[in-house]
Amino acid sequence: ERTEFHISVCLYAYWGESNVVVLTYTPCVFQVSKKDFDGFKKLFHRFLQVKGPSVDWPKIHRPPEDSIQPYDKIAALPLPDSLADSLNKLVVVKLNGGLGTSMGCKGPKSLISVRNENTFLDLTVQQIEHLNKKYNTDVPLVLMNSFNTDEDTKKILQKYTHHRVKIHTFNQSRYPRINKESLLPVATDIGMTGENADVWYPPGHGDIYASFYNSGLLDQLITEGKEYIFVSNIDNLGATVDLNILHHLVSQPNGKRCEFIMEVTDKTRADVKGGTLIQYDNKLRLLEIAQVPKAHVDEFKSVTKFKIFNTNNLWISLGAIKRLQEQNAMDMEIIVNPKTLDGGQNVIQLETAVGAAIKSFDNALGINVPRSRFLPVKTVSDLLLVMSNLYSLEAGSLTMSQKREFPTTPHVKLGSSFTKVQEYQTRFESIPDMLELDHLTVSGDVTFGKQVSLKGTVIIIANHGDRIDIPAGTILENKIVSGNLRILDH
Repeated sequence: ERTEFHISVCLYAYWGESNVVVLTYTPCVFQVSKKDFDGFKKLFHRFLQVKGPSVDWPKIHRPPEDSIQPYDKIAALPLPDSLADSLNKLVVVKLNGGLGTSMGCKGPKSLISVRNENTFLDLTVQQIEHLNKKYNTDVPLVLMNSFNTDEDTKKILQKYTHHRVKIHTFNQSRYPRINKESLLPVATDIGMTGENADVWYPPGHGDIYASFYNSGLLDQLITEGKEYIFVSNIDNLGATVDLNILHHLVSQPNGKRCEFIMEVTDKTRADVKGGTLIQYDNKLRLLEIAQVPKAHVDEFKSVTKFKIFNTNNLWISLGAIKRLQEQNAMDMEIIVNPKTLDGGQNVIQLETAVGAAIKSFDNALGINVPRSRFLPVKTVSDLLLVMSNLYSLEAGSLTMSQKREFPTTPHVKLGSSFTKVQEYQTRFESIPDMLELDHLTVSGDVTFGKQVSLKGTVIIIANHGDRIDIPAGTILENKIVSGNLRILDH
C-alpha cells in the first residue's frame, strides 16, 4: 500500500562519504530496491578490485574427454517407465528480460509472433502443456522478467489461465549505469521517467541466481519437491525439454550427482564469437570473447582449437543454487559493457552471464547436443527461416522438415530494408518455399509475390533507386537477380 511517507537511503558503496547517492523510495519498493543495491554494491566492489585480464592464457586447456559427453551416448540409454517422476522434479525457466527493439518491435521480445500467429511465449506454454498432459505431470514455467518486460508480460499471462501450466514470474535486478570517467552512478533518484529513463539496466542473465533466491520462489519450488531447473533464452526455439538429458541428470548416484549441465554444440564460422568451455584450474569454465586478451582473439575464434560453443541451455540443481547463494560462493566473471546514452554520455554497465557460474557447481558437465537445440531468433533473417516450410510445428516445438534433404539450416542474409518486423511483413506476400535453399542474400528494395520458390544459392540485389518485385510463382534456382524489375497493378 503506497503512502506519502518516504524513506531516504544512502548508498555509500565505494564512492566515499563525499559522494553519497541519496535515493528516495516508497515503502512498497524499499525491500526490493535494498536487495538490488546490496547486489550492485557487491558487483561494484569486485569490479574495482579486479585488475588486468580475468584469465591467464597459458593456463587454458581443452576440457578432459569425459567432461563433455556426446548427446548420442546419453540418448542411447533407455528411458525408464517412471518419466513422470523425473518431470515432476523439473522447472522450466525462460530468460524473458529482453525487448524486441533489435527487430523494430516495442515491448517484450517474447510477445513477437514467430509462427502461425504464435509468439515465443505461446510456443513455450504449448510445449510444457503438452508434456504435462502426455505424462500427467506438473512442470511449471518460470519467467525471469526485467523491469522492461514485467508489466506487459503479466498482462498477457491472463490468456493462459486455463492452460495446464502453472506460471510464475520473478524480476531480475535493476542496477544503475555508471559514468565511465567518474565511476559515479548517473541516476539522481529511483524514478524511471524523464532524465532517469535510461540510467538503469538489468544486469545480464547471471543475475538469475540472486534474484531467484531473493524472490522466495526458489525456496517455494524446493518445498514443492522440485530439484532441477532447465534454463534457456526464450528466443531459442530449439530449447525444449529433453527427456534424455533430464533422465541422465536424475539417474546419477547421489555422491556423483551432477549439479550443472551446459548444452554445447559444434561451432561453425557463424558462431566464432560464442563462449566456449575450457579447463582452468582443474575446473570446467566458460570462456567468453570479452575475457580473451586481444593478442589471442583470433585463436579464440578458431574452429579447430575451440570446437564447441555454449547454447545457453542449462540444467541446474535448485539445491545447489540455494547452497551457493547462502555461502556467497557463486563466482561469475564481470562483463563490462560500455554504452552511450542518448545525450552522448559514456557509461558502463556491469553484467554477469548465467553460464559463467559453472565453475562453482560440483560435477559440472557439458553435453554436445545436435545443432537443432540451438535455433535462436535474433534477427528478421532468423524469423524468415522459422516461419518457412523448413520447419514443421507440433505441440509448440519446431523440427526440421523431413522433406529437406540436408539437415543444415540455409544461410539467410536480409538487407536493411527488412530490419523491422513490420517492414519485413509487407515485403513477403507469403513466405517462399525454402526446402532446397542453401544461401539467400537480399539487398535493397525487394518484394516477394505469393508461392515463390528459392533453391540453391539465390542473390537478389536492387541498387539504390531501383526496385525488384519477384513475381508470384517464380522459381529461382542458383540465380543472381539485379537491376530493376517492377510489377505494377493494371
